Amino acid sequence: MTSTSNHKSVVGVSHVEGSPQRKRPYGWLLMAAGVAIAGSGVSFVAATARAHADNLDARVAFDSTAREIAGALQATLQHEEDLVVSLGAVVAANPEITTEELRTWVDSLRAPRRYPELLGVGAMSIVQNAELDAFISRLRADPAVPLGPTAPVAISPTGERPFYCLLQAAIGIGAVPANAAFAVDYCADANGAAILRARDSGSALNLAVPSDHGPRLTVETPIYRGGALPETVEARRAEYLGSIATSLSPAVIFATVLQADPGATIVLRSGTGPSAVVFTSRAGPLKTLSVVVDIGNGWSATISEPARHRGVFASDVVALATAGCAASVLLGALILALGTGRRRAVGLVARRTDELRHQALHDALSGLPNRTLILDRVEQLLSRCRRNDTVGAALYIDLDGFKDINDTLGHEAGDQLLQAVATRLSTALRGVDTIGRMGGDEFVVLVEDGSLHVAPEHVAERLLEVLRQPFELDAAPHAIVVSASVGIAIGDRTTASDLLRDADIALYRAKAAGRNCYKLFRPDMETAGRHQFELDFDLRSALDNQQFRVYYQSIYDLSDLSIVGAEALVRWQHPTRGLLQPDEFVPLLEASGGIIEVGRWVLRDACRQAKIWVDQGHRLSVSVNVSARQLDRDSIIEYVAEALTASELDPAQLVLEITETALMKDTELTANRLHALKALGVRLAIDDFGTGYSSLAYLQRFPVDCLKIDRSFIESIGESAEAGALMHTLVQLGKDLGLKTLAEGVETTAQLDHLRSEAVDRAQGFLLARPLSAEAFESQLLLETNDSPAFYGTGHHVGRSHLPS
Repeated sequence: MTSTSNHKSVVGVSHVEGSPQRKRPYGWLLMAAGVAIAGSGVSFVAATARAHADNLDARVAFDSTAREIAGALQATLQHEEDLVVSLGAVVAANPEITTEELRTWVDSLRAPRRYPELLGVGAMSIVQNAELDAFISRLRADPAVPLGPTAPVAISPTGERPFYCLLQAAIGIGAVPANAAFAVDYCADANGAAILRARDSGSALNLAVPSDHGPRLTVETPIYRGGALPETVEARRAEYLGSIATSLSPAVIFATVLQADPGATIVLRSGTGPSAVVFTSRAGPLKTLSVVVDIGNGWSATISEPARHRGVFASDVVALATAGCAASVLLGALILALGTGRRRAVGLVARRTDELRHQALHDALSGLPNRTLILDRVEQLLSRCRRNDTVGAALYIDLDGFKDINDTLGHEAGDQLLQAVATRLSTALRGVDTIGRMGGDEFVVLVEDGSLHVAPEHVAERLLEVLRQPFELDAAPHAIVVSASVGIAIGDRTTASDLLRDADIALYRAKAAGRNCYKLFRPDMETAGRHQFELDFDLRSALDNQQFRVYYQSIYDLSDLSIVGAEALVRWQHPTRGLLQPDEFVPLLEASGGIIEVGRWVLRDACRQAKIWVDQGHRLSVSVNVSARQLDRDSIIEYVAEALTASELDPAQLVLEITETALMKDTELTANRLHALKALGVRLAIDDFGTGYSSLAYLQRFPVDCLKIDRSFIESIGESAEAGALMHTLVQLGKDLGLKTLAEGVETTAQLDHLRSEAVDRAQGFLLARPLSAEAFESQLLLETNDSPAFYGTGHHVGRSHLPS
């Protein structure tokens, strides 16, 4: 629009001066020369600004990479802290743990796979002088390190002391030896004072320990009786049991976190002054660009890399200045031509016509070809492919969760994001490829390359990769991370609409597969896509037409197999397809956002039904699932309060089940919402516990009451010793945190016997009862009230006097 305004002003001057201008042609020549000189100056300034902007971009890119590296370091150290917390709980519960018991526990965690940086773990015990002989005799039977049956034991350093800090149990991970000495009194050697300070403070001690395999990071954490930290120094000294030590490989840690930028250098530091513990990823001085990040737990990381300074005479900057000068000269020539020729009016009309044509065929927000032009380009693509016997492809791209960005950050941020996405996608494509915006958050890319030497799958992978990088927007308070789903259609079609339709069907399958991926169109997708489309269409009116049903599955107390609760499970009574299970329609509700209103309805109906059963004299709770999309909004608090008020149900009888992965999406906001829900008086349970990775430190921040162990762990009972050990660890973790444990998916009596032997509190599954309608569940409650046998969903039953052994 700027260039158009400039042209109009020139036309105005020419029109006013009229014939006098033809008598003085040198005036127009001077004006053209002035414009060319001024434009060249502006071009040089723009080139300088470009170089400066490139340097700023390099700094911003480095800062982003440094944050990624620091985040990875923080996650790794947090991961290790969780291991120490868990190990500390085990040792606190079993102060005389042996090396073999320690090895069994570590093996159950699959430590080499889950903790690649872990070299070894050990338990150091404080031994009073009077207990020294008994301690040494016990270790001879199960030594922490190799020790001959008659080898003399000399405590190092020598001398008699009131107490000794001796290694009780230690193992190396994989082929790495434990690297520990049997008779060393760690409280009396060079690090003894630091160990005792850690005992008095209750904080971890970080040490750099040399070894044949390179320097190790050793973290020693004090443990106390009962597993809790005493409040006073005197109490800590009295309750001190010893320390847990983990030995880590800094080289493995650095190799893992530097995948984002292999050229960077990390200096990891704990503490200050001469006693600081420092590890460096590579030798040599720090690079030019560097940043220091506090990653918690007393650690800081200095991350650096070489600066890539760009001067004014960089090749592309020079090209920019040259192009600007050339454009200025051309503009001057154009002014001269307009001022001296009568054809200027024709030129203006042609230019305006081109602008209108461009506006009609291009998207106003992104500047990309719009739907009309894309359809024409697809027709041309198909014609060329038929004529040249080549192959073309269309990639349909849709941003995942774009509606949430509009809803939470506003449409201004949404528009800026779409512009940034259009720019980033365009820069990732070749010059021969075509990209356009179909509307909303949907884009189309056309690929044509003979026999497709550049596979569309590779193009899709490249586009998904560039979109994963964070977007910095003026209208957003923080960086935005988005993902996309891509559908690909390859080959000839009758019309352009057919090719785009098939790409759209493949896109739908990519979203159904979990998003952030691509799918190639196959003919069978059309039938499946039509089925999904019809279901999606029918879902829009299912709630208004009262087609949803709530079924209830009994929850049993394992001490006497009495019903103590019911889980509310939604079903869809489709008018033509019959009763549909949740896995057939809940993903569609999640994708469309309809899960918000359906979840609200299930919550209200479950509370209403539970109140009816309570009024009939049945004392039981009702459990309702809360999806990740419901938990993403503060309205979940309002909906729960609304359901409780409308039903007059005691809040303590409502249990909200939230999956482990949903809890970890945004821990700060999630914790605030959970505390607000807890303030209403309801109880909270973590569903599918053990299938995701939730830090123990974060877990303690959530006010949960129950851990619902995922069915995959129940199914593995009896398959191996490791499966049993892992199950035991999950149950023990719940008990250590003071939480109820509930096992789901119980299908065999052997599983039920094992759960009761582990003292699991509650269970549900097809062995005990299948999901029932409200009327059938009420009949089952009446049978329980009459002290009838407890039913199994398989058709078997067992009386309370014949509980499984």
